[in-house]
Amino acid sequence: MSETAKNTPEDLQDVNAAEETASEDVAAEATEEVEEVVIEDPVAALEAEVAELKDRLLRQVAEVENTRRRAKKDVEDAGNYAITKFARDLLDVSDNLRRALDAAGDTSAADPAMKTLFEGVEMTEQALLKALEKNGIEKLEPLGEKLDPNKHQAVFEMPNPAYPDGHVAQVMQAGYVLKGRLLRPAMVGVTKNPAGEAPAKEDGPGSNVDTSA
Repeated sequence: MSETAKNTPEDLQDVNAAEETASEDVAAEATEEVEEVVIEDPVAALEAEVAELKDRLLRQVAEVENTRRRAKKDVEDAGNYAITKFARDLLDVSDNLRRALDAAGDTSAADPAMKTLFEGVEMTEQALLKALEKNGIEKLEPLGEKLDPNKHQAVFEMPNPAYPDGHVAQVMQAGYVLKGRLLRPAMVGVTKNPAGEAPAKEDGPGSNVDTSA
C-alpha cells in the first residue's frame, strides 16, 4: 500500500490546517506591506514633489530677475552710450581747434583782426567742450599724474626732473571719457629720469615713497 493511502482523515485535516495557517500568515504580511505603502510612500512622494516644485520655482524666479536686470542694464547702456560714435567724431573737431590755438601762439602783439580770430576760435573750443560735458563727455588732462594704463597711452619716455618717474610729463593728445567709460585714451610722454638724478617729490599721501626704482 502507498504512503498516500496510509494517510488518515485526521492527517489530512492537519495538513489543510497548516496550509491555511501559512496562507493567513502570508496574507497578513502582504497586508502589512500594503498598509506601509499606503501610509508612508505617498507622504514621501508628495514631500519630494513639493521640494522639486519649490526648487524649480526658485530657479524660475531667479532667472526672471536676472533677465530683468540684464534688460534694464541694456536699456541704460543704450541711453548712456548711444552717442559714442558721434562723440568720437566730434573729438577730431576739438583736436583741430586746439591745434589752431597752439599754432597761433601768443596773440597779444598781433593785429586786431588776428586777435579777434584767435578769440573766436578759443570761444568755439570752450563752447564745444561745454556741450560735450553737458552730454557726459569729460576731457582728460593728465599732466603731472601717475601713468594709468586704463586712461593713458604712453607714446615715449622723456627726462623731466619736475615729475617723478612714471608720471605724465607731456600730453600730446587729450583723452576723453563718456559717463565713466573711456572714449579715447590720452596720448602722453612719461617721465624717465637718468639714474642718480633726484626726481621731484609728490604732494599728498605717499609722497615720501621712492618711485625711482
